[in-house]
Amino acid sequence: MRVTIKEIQDMKRRGEKIPVLTAYDYTTAKLVEDAGIQVLLVGDSLGQVVLGYDTTVPVTMDEMVHHIRAVARGAQKAHIIGDMPFMSYQADQSDAVRNAGRILKEGGCQSVKLEGGRTVAGTVSRIVQTGIPVMGHIGLTPQAVNQIGGYRVQGKTPDDAARLLDDALALQEAGAYALVIELVPTPLSELISKRLTIPTIGIGAGAGCDGQVQVLHDMLGLFDDFVPKHARRFAQLGAGIRSAVEEYVADVQAMTFPSDDESFKMEQAVVEELEAATSRP
Repeated sequence: MRVTIKEIQDMKRRGEKIPVLTAYDYTTAKLVEDAGIQVLLVGDSLGQVVLGYDTTVPVTMDEMVHHIRAVARGAQKAHIIGDMPFMSYQADQSDAVRNAGRILKEGGCQSVKLEGGRTVAGTVSRIVQTGIPVMGHIGLTPQAVNQIGGYRVQGKTPDDAARLLDDALALQEAGAYALVIELVPTPLSELISKRLTIPTIGIGAGAGCDGQVQVLHDMLGLFDDFVPKHARRFAQLGAGIRSAVEEYVADVQAMTFPSDDESFKMEQAVVEELEAATSRP
């Protein structure tokens, strides 16, 4: 039985923090679930860390469904959240419902996540009314990076802070079961978390949220070119992978790999018979 949205909400009521990680494929989904993660987000961040896009904007519905389906095969018990990509819900509420339904039906996840505050509250309400659980996302909304002008902390002025609180309350009223708060000052995320009855999941929003989410590739140290301020590296796997590949290349070139123990044998008589047969004119 998979973790349900009720169980996630009960964690907030018990004061139990909620660890969330991203996953984009079968192998990592299985590994992180085995390590104790109960909630997985198949984020559109896969556009940057898996597909090599500059932003999340180019990610398509087909790409999201493909990766969600792989994660659902790898994690058997965790609650899986599928991101709704850019322009899958912004233009029309009916399209939003169809796309959310496709993510659940074809992808095999248990809820969807979309970005925005009061402006998308009506869409959230419409999706929820169809029986599809929705997680909201406020603060820095990466799909709007071209409008925001970069990846900057949000809610630092009184007006912006008030707007984010209003966005959070509007999403809760619309029926969102939880809320991601990204790149928001700690005091504001704490205030929002206290005002809401639904769980808040922070990323770059301090320890006062009800849970935390991190991009798996950041916490495992798979990239060296950029480390977000809010990301703690719990491992340095990028360096380990490079070292392993360098050793592999050297061993292949030195003919020390594969060794006899890593190879398969056959009877010498069979070899001699084959050589004799193939050497005849």
